[in-house]
Amino acid sequence: TQLTVRYRRDIPDLFRYNAFVVISDGVNNKYGTLFTKYEFFYAWRKVERTDKAGDGIDSLHTMMQGLFRKDRLLSVVKDFIYFPDTSKSEQKIVCRYPQFFATCRLYENILEHSHINIHGDGKGGTYFGATGCGKSLTMLFLARMLMRCRNLASPTIVLITDRTDLDDQLSRLFLNAKQFIGDEVVSNVETREELGTKLRGRNSGGVFLTTIQKFSEKNSLLSDRANIICISDEAHRSQTNIEVTVRVTDKGLKRTIGFAKILHDSLPNATYVGFTGTPVDSTIDVFGGVVDAYTMTESVADGITRRIVYEGRAAKVFADHSQLEAIEEYYRQCAEQGANEYQIEESKKAVTKMNKILGDPKRLSMVAKDFVSHYEKRIEEGASVCGKAMFVCSNREIAYNLYQQIIALRPDWERKVGSQDQMPVERIRLVMTREKDDEQKLRDLIGSEDDRRELDVAFKNPESNFKIAIVVSMWITGFDVPCLDTIYIDKPLQKHTLIQTISRVNRVYEGKDKGLVVDYIGIKSNMNNALKQYAGIDDTADNVENIEQCVTMVKDELDILRRMFHTFDYSQFFTGTPLQQLECLKLAAEFVQSTEVMQSHFMGHARRLKSSFNLCSSSDAITANEREDIHFFIGVRSIIFKLTKGEAPDASQMNRKVSQMITEALQSDGVEEVAQVNANTKDLDLLSEEYMQRLQKLALPNTKVKLMERLLRSVITDFKKVNKIKGVDFTKRLNALVQRYNDRSDNAVFAAEVLDEVASKMAELFKEVHKEKKSFRDLGITYEEKAFYDILKEIAHKFGFEYPEDKLLKLAAAVKKMVDDKSKYTDWANRSDIKAELQMDLILILAEHGYPPVPQDEVFKEIFDQAENFKKYEQSADDVPTKESEPEVVHFFKDSADASVMMMAAEPFECYKWNRFDDNIVDYFGGDKTVLVGCYKGKKYLDWILSNRIYNVRLGNTKGSAESYAEIFDKTSILVLYELGKSNKLSVFEIIGHKKVSKEELIKLNYPNSKPRKNYMIFNIVPLDMDVAPLEASHLIEKLVDINANNSKGTPVFIEP
Repeated sequence: TQLTVRYRRDIPDLFRYNAFVVISDGVNNKYGTLFTKYEFFYAWRKVERTDKAGDGIDSLHTMMQGLFRKDRLLSVVKDFIYFPDTSKSEQKIVCRYPQFFATCRLYENILEHSHINIHGDGKGGTYFGATGCGKSLTMLFLARMLMRCRNLASPTIVLITDRTDLDDQLSRLFLNAKQFIGDEVVSNVETREELGTKLRGRNSGGVFLTTIQKFSEKNSLLSDRANIICISDEAHRSQTNIEVTVRVTDKGLKRTIGFAKILHDSLPNATYVGFTGTPVDSTIDVFGGVVDAYTMTESVADGITRRIVYEGRAAKVFADHSQLEAIEEYYRQCAEQGANEYQIEESKKAVTKMNKILGDPKRLSMVAKDFVSHYEKRIEEGASVCGKAMFVCSNREIAYNLYQQIIALRPDWERKVGSQDQMPVERIRLVMTREKDDEQKLRDLIGSEDDRRELDVAFKNPESNFKIAIVVSMWITGFDVPCLDTIYIDKPLQKHTLIQTISRVNRVYEGKDKGLVVDYIGIKSNMNNALKQYAGIDDTADNVENIEQCVTMVKDELDILRRMFHTFDYSQFFTGTPLQQLECLKLAAEFVQSTEVMQSHFMGHARRLKSSFNLCSSSDAITANEREDIHFFIGVRSIIFKLTKGEAPDASQMNRKVSQMITEALQSDGVEEVAQVNANTKDLDLLSEEYMQRLQKLALPNTKVKLMERLLRSVITDFKKVNKIKGVDFTKRLNALVQRYNDRSDNAVFAAEVLDEVASKMAELFKEVHKEKKSFRDLGITYEEKAFYDILKEIAHKFGFEYPEDKLLKLAAAVKKMVDDKSKYTDWANRSDIKAELQMDLILILAEHGYPPVPQDEVFKEIFDQAENFKKYEQSADDVPTKESEPEVVHFFKDSADASVMMMAAEPFECYKWNRFDDNIVDYFGGDKTVLVGCYKGKKYLDWILSNRIYNVRLGNTKGSAESYAEIFDKTSILVLYELGKSNKLSVFEIIGHKKVSKEELIKLNYPNSKPRKNYMIFNIVPLDMDVAPLEASHLIEKLVDINANNSKGTPVFIEP
């Protein structure tokens, strides 16, 4: 936030030529871009590609040597920072270190093996990257470097994928990167003939995306150029079959030419590069050796992907143990045959037998019941970040039948739900393509291709009602949903497809510690073998945990927490009345906060307990008593988080019953729910006597101190937005009290004394802030002028000179007016000419008011800092887009029935013109100024106007309001003010500015009307030393009543030249 919000807002020039940013505390060092969320900042963990990744104290050295070495830094800035051509949000992507090393190694290998060299063999190399590590971006960085290579003379790049969904994902990236690649010709190719036409029609350049299936057995030459680079995505599938195969069938011999052979015959001199997350020997035969590798273990260690937890539930859905044995036999036969996925599926007999077992109605009923129970328990316990789950079925028929079984159990999941901003959609959907023989109900359920595109967007949206996707083959590869944290497997998967499928849950998302794989078919053995074979993992425990490990960790952490609470009796939490349960939670939070060490240890162990419990919350190995204890400790942790931080990080991931208890605990005893205080303090006067009394009633001292600290910080932060110098002083004093609290002794007696002392001094600090916020009234200046008054007084004190109080007040008002005049330009803080004028005007004002000689640079710095501070927060409050409309005449509307309203209004009429008044009235104001004539009702309103130096007019189009476009207010420079019913008692003010405000902002200024309307225009005013006797003698107000009788009710009137 400091980088992406505050620095960017306050010092935008700093980022005008910024490539990327680095955050460091000396031990943890990460880099990203100005638009990068914190969770996507990463460390640069290697100096050279072959080095071992470095962490801890050495990590800063590693980053400096690995990223900031001159040649390396120039290379990153030149080729590894990507801006999309178009984007709905601000995006800028800088490479991660594995992407940098992989791109550079592939680039060098391609140049070495390209057919442009005499001895080139066209094998550009294989890149082995863990699923989810960002291979698509590595391809993009590689494409840019190849396009800029002189030796390749602007090559043509053909990107080849194995599946349509992967092609869609890759094409979206490349089609939006034409500027980055450096070629305007980037397109999808629909047919082999179209690719041939595009290749034959050019000698260089162009990026074309296609799928390997587009190459039929027509193996005619497409191009014999040597500067063609074919980059294959997921190069472990049908892109490696370069031989002619012969199979014996019932009809005789069948000769098949592989797609890859056709491709290689069509582009004989191209260089072939393979990207894969699951390499096999045939991949290396076609594309060359592994040039660079980035394993799942490295990806998890770098925080680029999450670890996976395995939960086996096959035994719960197979009534007949022999069925499990049949499935194991199926896998064994596949392994013995060495078959790949496509060959296995051709074994109709084996597949039919398998589907008969998996699709058995009794078994599907058990699967549906177990799934619903498992899913709902995770939701109830808050174990899922967004409730997103994917269920993988063996075939379309089984998927449809399972869907019907689930809907029979939970019919409301079929109901469409959606907010105003979201498409109404069911909680559960089938995701597959239609087939011509589908029954009408199934066709309607599946929907059209456009429907599937909408489902794609909805499932990726964390807020969408679409939570559960039942799939067969769609979405299990190449489909990224970061918030997806659970996948249920009920399909025979193996090898690379199995790795791809379970990797759907390994993406990084806020609040997601790990992904969960729930197995209904018995994939564990195959999964372990696949991880060893394809993911470069010797010990699968490094990347995939068993649910039993999570259960063990839960029990271990629970044992530690129970020992910590051995002197605290929390049995009331389980056996007591609701009130006793609430009291138990509060007392437990107080117990934990007794010392900093105790609190730190408890919060750490409770966090680990919650993280592990999220993954095994549905396990039968956790007893009911253990579950209750877990709820208790997580609830205590949440209360402490809310007291100290404002909101628990896992507020949405908590048992619902406990969450409600926490809310009630924080609302009892007259204490507002603390989480709401930071969110909106406008409707709550934290400095009021009533609120202070409620704080003093708190019987738990640690809770009281933590709460008072949070509220004080909120109040001081708000105060600092207007008066920086006083706000900084209050912050220092609060920090000193907090330090005193944190340093308290472990001895109960001494600790109690410190708690009383700190609480007492915090209460005093509350009162001082409250008093300071109102001090401007006694001085007769505005709240904002007081900020400049304090600066001037502080400087006078610092340099040891006296300056009369009355002069100081006038000088503060003059400085405030001067700052307002200069800071009306939007970019005033960045314009040196305006800052120079501001400094010169300040020097003149100081001289004019006889402010004793002091170092003017220091005065200017303090004044300018305060001006920036004030305008920054003023602008942030005003930065609300408004709908543009045509200029309109000022209209006024009938007065409100509420007689207490300060300003009344009359029926519609245009602004008065000067020619409707006597010459002496016109001459009084010179006849060239727009004047506002307004009234007030009684002394309390006059006192408020004078103390705040503002006059307000209601805005809107409702009864009793005045509505206007900006130009009338911009022209108005004089205010004539009178008391309602006393037309001969006038005051005249100069209007120096105006601003639209809400009723909440007026309430902050202690507006005397108890029922203000929604919006107002306030005018900043300065008293004019004018003789108003001629104006009173001319009976201005009476003449207004003559023109329109409604003015007797106090209508504010604008008089134009």
